[in-house]
Amino acid sequence: MKKLALLTVLVSTSLSAQGTPPPIPDPAAEVSEARLRADIDTLVAFGTRHTLSEQDNPKRGIGAAVDWGLAEFGRISTQCGGCLEVVAPERMVQGDRIPNPVRLRNAVAMQRGYERPNEVVIVQGHIDSRVSDPLDWQKDAPGANDDGSGTVLVLEAARNLSQKRYPVTIVYALLSGEEQGLFGGRLLADYAAEQGWNVKAVLNNDIVGGSCGSDGYCDAAHVRVFSEGPRADLTNELRAMQRREGGENDTPGRNLSRYIDRLAENTDGSLDVRQIWRADRMGRGGDQIPFLEKGYPAVRITVAVENYNWQHQDLRTEDGIEYGDTPDKMDFPYLARVTQLNIRALDALARTPNPPKSIAKAAVQTFTDVSWEEVPGAIGYSVWQRRTDEPYWPEEPVIANVVATNARLEGVRGDDWIFGVSAIGNDGTSGPVASAVPAGQYAPVSSKKDDSE
Repeated sequence: MKKLALLTVLVSTSLSAQGTPPPIPDPAAEVSEARLRADIDTLVAFGTRHTLSEQDNPKRGIGAAVDWGLAEFGRISTQCGGCLEVVAPERMVQGDRIPNPVRLRNAVAMQRGYERPNEVVIVQGHIDSRVSDPLDWQKDAPGANDDGSGTVLVLEAARNLSQKRYPVTIVYALLSGEEQGLFGGRLLADYAAEQGWNVKAVLNNDIVGGSCGSDGYCDAAHVRVFSEGPRADLTNELRAMQRREGGENDTPGRNLSRYIDRLAENTDGSLDVRQIWRADRMGRGGDQIPFLEKGYPAVRITVAVENYNWQHQDLRTEDGIEYGDTPDKMDFPYLARVTQLNIRALDALARTPNPPKSIAKAAVQTFTDVSWEEVPGAIGYSVWQRRTDEPYWPEEPVIANVVATNARLEGVRGDDWIFGVSAIGNDGTSGPVASAVPAGQYAPVSSKKDDSE
């Protein structure tokens, strides 16, 4: 152990000798509240963006809205010298809220990474809207906050981040069909699998532009990040292993939520993240769900408090109460801050290596061995340790800057702890932690067995 401890110190010294990395300019400094408002006005001007609405009307309906999203991505790409590849995945869909087959299209822009283009982070919002009756595609459905806010956030993220180059690919996605059954999210999740993407993170933004609830309660200081507990793609064998060894609070999505929370805490002026440890709001869902079902790390980002009178409602006034999702009911300074949080998270995720798959072994011994897979782009790794009843990782790792792919913690009886590993990128930034628990890896589990656990 003395030899290993000495090696760790030498490695730490060697890495530290490179000097403290220079401060990274705020990638979200140029977020424009005026642009966000102008984009919302454009979306609302389409009248309705219902998935069953017109496909070929240039001024009204879902077809015009998706075409506009594609064109806007094209304009952004022109400004960055063609840095975005713009595509429109589509398929015919039918379901409970789509009685007859309909064409479904997403607007997607890909900013390819120069080093690891198959490693992907995704930011998305849904462009479709609805009124009280989910099948009514004819009434005006402004959808300003739900989810025009997520749509314009994605566009603003593309404008800001496309001015930089990243080792990892960033995907900007405007999804259709969410209100009819998460069809656009499922289409993009399938597209990701077909492309063979290594999906590191999905940030789904849905209803991110308001700060007051239908009961008059307001909160413009917080934003909620929802993350799943036991992951959706667990096999029966892995469920049994988690019941025995733990890990139900250490999914990739939950660690992604912790990472975004820590990033916000360390950024002056940021919204405070309130982590909600469930996959989505009670009895409801969003476009992160199809990604979770495929085993991709995903979270939902949404307002601290919702106003139910201003979503999924016909435009009307009853008993002095206004109903309907219109721009005048939004909080654009709040939307700008949620946009900044997303941009900072995307910037960090696109600069750092993938979280390494890790294993902790401590059965019937007075020490714990932690080992992990080497990941491309990493110059070192950090080992993390927290008590099983603690919700968050500590401020500092238990071992920092390890260049090997294993470490021994002498005197640490593993029964009492949760362990994890994060990778350090070339600029010294650490990525999210991957917990050393059954199915803790940031990748889908095997169809039969995660045989490395």
